Amino acid sequence: MPSAPTARPPFSNEEIARLLELLKGADSVELKLTVPEAEQQSTVAALELDPLEAQIRQVFFFDTPELDLDAHGIVTRARRIQGKGGDSIVKLRPVVPAELPEELRLSGSFRVEVDVLPGGFVCSGTLKGSPDADEVRAAANGTLPLRKLFSKEQRQLFAAHAPQGIELDDLAVLGPIFVLKLRVVPPELGRKVAVEMWLYPDGSHILELSARAATNEAFQVAAEVRAYLVARGIDLSGEQETKTRRALEYFAKARKKKP
Repeated sequence: MPSAPTARPPFSNEEIARLLELLKGADSVELKLTVPEAEQQSTVAALELDPLEAQIRQVFFFDTPELDLDAHGIVTRARRIQGKGGDSIVKLRPVVPAELPEELRLSGSFRVEVDVLPGGFVCSGTLKGSPDADEVRAAANGTLPLRKLFSKEQRQLFAAHAPQGIELDDLAVLGPIFVLKLRVVPPELGRKVAVEMWLYPDGSHILELSARAATNEAFQVAAEVRAYLVARGIDLSGEQETKTRRALEYFAKARKKKP
């Protein structure tokens, strides 16, 4: 008979101190949980989710075939979003809020957020752009230069942090990934929970549950969300997986297999 899953150890005192320091300089915190594939169907049922209410998203990542940007803590991405158009980001991860340039922090398009998962956390800075869905599609198809998806401010941030010699137009298109996203407000929780199902071309998928909170209420919201999920019978001790990293590695590997 298989043993019961082992609970993840709580953060150490040093980790809590570091998390608190990051939260002081962040704009928000996002609490995340990825659900193992074997438990995804039961989780959907437990949360009473209706997949027909989900919004469809098409996500493209841009990196070198060797994932040089990922190795330097940079994520470049664009999306087409059903009913909303498109967007693009240049993300730096990890970052220390206190070390970011003041000009960047004052930008209305830049946001610092701490992602907290069972067993870990990371702080990132994201600069957002607003290409339309047709531009994203054209760039993914190779009929529009990739740099056209990014604002002047985004291009400057990329140039300041990308490895020497790598330009936006040099990057490979990694994707697309199709994503189903819906937001629910469980009455017993009283706050919004986002649910994303990432569908990979090999038939595998990642189910992620998340809730955003202000930095000064992060621990309270974490306790409330945890209690809600446990009451619904959802296991919080499963192996955690990063959607972006899995997508990058999948498509980079697929490109290398092509003749």
